[in-house]
Amino acid sequence: MARPKPVTYGLYSWTPDYGFRYIHPANRRTFEWLEPMGKLFEKIDETEDWILLRYDEQQFKVSGELFTELHDKPPFSFGDLVEETSPEPGRPAHRGLISDVYWDEAQHRARFQLVEKKRKVKRVFEAEELRLS
Repeated sequence: MARPKPVTYGLYSWTPDYGFRYIHPANRRTFEWLEPMGKLFEKIDETEDWILLRYDEQQFKVSGELFTELHDKPPFSFGDLVEETSPEPGRPAHRGLISDVYWDEAQHRARFQLVEKKRKVKRVFEAEELRLS
């Protein structure tokens, strides 16, 4: 039985100004809507022509030319159940699934957004503000 490939994390710095040759035709519209700049992707597979990236529950075939691998693994990833560590006094802790992972270039670290009771929490959390639940 083949061993699963380890997940590689990275950035895909594509904008519509680059043109669509970097995006597989089947994924163009949804990838453009995602607005990939500043978001952290999981590279889950690759072929000679394309790499397969995952963002939350979506997968995209893209050219490997614009992918920049990050060697630091984020502490949380898509679908992880997390809980806020220090909620404001009188407010219950946010608890939900990681839905978005943003990359802060200046601080070289990931930031996270949650879905709680099927609604996206507006706040974006630092890693130290969350723990696995």
